[in-house]
This record gives sequence, structure tokens and C-alpha cells, in this order.
Amino acid sequence: MRLKDQVAIVTGGSRGIGRGVVKAFAAEGAKVAFIYKGNQPAADSLAAEVAQTGGVAKAFQCDVANHDEAFKVVEAIEAEWGSIQILVNNAGVIRDGLFVAMKPEEWDVVVQTNLGGTFNFCHALAMKLARQRKGRIINISSVAATNSNPGQTNYAASKGAINSFTRALAVELAGRGVTVNAIAPGFIETDMSENVRNKAGDLIKKMIPLKRLGQPEDIAKVAVFLASPDAGYITGQILTVDGGLSLGAVAM
Repeated sequence: MRLKDQVAIVTGGSRGIGRGVVKAFAAEGAKVAFIYKGNQPAADSLAAEVAQTGGVAKAFQCDVANHDEAFKVVEAIEAEWGSIQILVNNAGVIRDGLFVAMKPEEWDVVVQTNLGGTFNFCHALAMKLARQRKGRIINISSVAATNSNPGQTNYAASKGAINSFTRALAVELAGRGVTVNAIAPGFIETDMSENVRNKAGDLIKKMIPLKRLGQPEDIAKVAVFLASPDAGYITGQILTVDGGLSLGAVAM
């Protein structure tokens, strides 16, 4: 087990990519504290599912966009399980719409959740990880940071900022034994991407050289690698996991 006896936090862990990461980390022996905002039934079902497979996972409620709440939930997790070694910033939202019609609150909620949530949990944990001279921070970005899509100025801005933040923080923490990397998924089959898939699912598959949508497990496997000792010499990198979408080639 590559993550045996380590304590991990996964934000946005009750569904989608986060849910896949929680299950994968628990299967590798980690104790996983996953953060959810409001869907308690989904959180409870995930904790039960992990327990049934012999893993350890516990749900903690928190609004990642709230700085004080992030610090408090980190303290609660430490009180439960001790020091934390791994952080996965996965929580994210979308509010798609053309920029000329975008409301300020639609911009704010995306940036404050996606980028602000990443800042808040890194802020709560960076010094702790640095003091123990060991840690892994994994931020979930998106190919939308570099592949422009209409109606996603807010989302693209938040993910592009996460990429830059990841590289800058990696430089600051490298000397303390803490690695900071990001994963940039393409089209992943989750409830958050459901509307897009329903409208253009067949077209999307034609844009992906591997001819299929990604699954949460595809991202989770990369997260496990980045959290493991195998990735100890990797930091400041954005790993694209998109089935070849960003190559710009049509599937043959």
C-alpha cells in the first residue's frame, strides 16, 4: 500500500473526481478526511462504501471558500487523526455563460470556490507540512485553463490561476520537502459535466484521440502516484490527463 498510515484531505470529496480520489487513497492505506459542502447523503454513502472495503474515510462539512472554516476543519482533522501529509484541492464549481451576460456573483462564486478554496486549504496546511518537512499538495486544475471554451471565462480564469499558483507555491515549499503539483483533467464523466455531455457527448468523443470520456478513476490513479513516494522528485508540474484532447487532433 503506497499511502499506508498517511492522513489525506480531499476537498469536494463526496462526488465526481473527488469521490474517486477518496476511494483510491483509502484503498492504498490512507486515512482520508474528505470535505463536502452540503450533500450529506452523498458523503455518508461514500464513508460507508469505503468502510465496507476495509478502508478509512470520514466526511467533514466545510465551505472551502470560507477561510476560517478551512482552518477550523483542518484542526478538527488533526484532533481526530494527528498530522496531515497529503492535501488534494478538488472542490470546484461551474457557472457557465457568455461573458457579456455574466453576473458578478457568477464570476465570484467560481473564483472564490475554485481558486479561493485552493488558497484557503493550502494556507491552512502549508506551514504545518513545511515544519514536518514532508507533504504532498495536489491541485485539480483543468484543460480549460489553456484550451479556450466559450462561456467559461470565470472557470478558465480560476483554473489558469491554479496552474500559476501551483508552480509558485512549489518553489516556496520545495526546500522544506513538500511537493506541489496539479492535475489538469479533460472531459471526465461526472455529474458536473453532465449538461455538456448531454448536449455534445458524441462531438466531444470525436475530439479525443482515445475516443472515450475520462472516468474519475483515471484522475484518481494519477493523484495516488503524485501522493506516493514514487513522485518524490516531481514538483511544480501540471499533469494533463485528457485522453489526448489537448493535442488538437481528431480521433481516427
